[in-house]
Amino acid sequence: MIRYIIRRLLWMIPVALGVAVIVFTLMTFCPSDAAEIILGSNATEEDKEILRDSMGLNDPFFVRLGDFLTDTFIRFDFGKSWVTKADIKTSILERMPRTFVLTVSTLAISVLVGIPLGIIAAINQGKLGDNMCMAFALAGISIPNFWLALLLVILFSVKLKLLPPMGIGGLEYYILPAIAGCTNGIASLARQTRSSMLEVIRSDYITTARAKGVKEFDVITKHALKNALIPIITVVGTHFGRLLGGMMIIETIFSIPGMGTLIITAVNTRDLPVVQVGSIILAIVFSFCMLIVDLLYAAVDPRIKAQYESMGKRRVKHG
Repeated sequence: MIRYIIRRLLWMIPVALGVAVIVFTLMTFCPSDAAEIILGSNATEEDKEILRDSMGLNDPFFVRLGDFLTDTFIRFDFGKSWVTKADIKTSILERMPRTFVLTVSTLAISVLVGIPLGIIAAINQGKLGDNMCMAFALAGISIPNFWLALLLVILFSVKLKLLPPMGIGGLEYYILPAIAGCTNGIASLARQTRSSMLEVIRSDYITTARAKGVKEFDVITKHALKNALIPIITVVGTHFGRLLGGMMIIETIFSIPGMGTLIITAVNTRDLPVVQVGSIILAIVFSFCMLIVDLLYAAVDPRIKAQYESMGKRRVKHG
């Protein structure tokens, strides 16, 4: 198992490099002039050319790419923002925890609501409970997050004055953003849980457990749900990755200075170094998330763990 983890960690290196090359290439050919962004439109062409030379912008593409990869992955020097002149590493370390807290809060609500809804729908297949849960899931997929966010602000902040409408502070500042961002996750988890549970509860061992007099609650939670968790874990992991990189609209509406607002502001102002580094960081975090999902597979299903261990033993034997 340890060998598998090490191998997956090593695979993150080419993934991160590939993302870095793609992002750098796209940003390089974007219609923008770094010298004009930094000096302003009133600067003379001579001053702009001097700045381009000093920044190496006139160097060949592969030279600039090599310098970028070296600074980012070897020196861990992310550079400075063209617009704000702030250190990019400092900005990311300051903003990443806010996005992470918001993402985890949103995912927690999605899991705590979506999985029980899916279980209720599965054990009441074709009945009123199933129809109500699936109708709720359909509404969750259909409602735009930004529209729901604005309604929540109007209701709970403007009308009832119960929660802050925007900004950062205590946990109360994350309640409305998390609720606004969890609807799609609840719907996806409810639908996947229902589908997985329906496949499992028809199995022979579930019928045997019921015939032995096992309580229905134990049959559902200890037998059926445990064996239906693999696809559910997949949805949870991929949804976490999507949330981490897709909280831009929610952070913008609620004025949360996280990674989303950082990248959106950088895109709008053509602050390419911030866009490049932010995209790479999110890709690396998503890769770690997928590694955790694979490890959860092994924790839930002993057969997968045994497969990982046998693969490692075969490699040692052949080596």
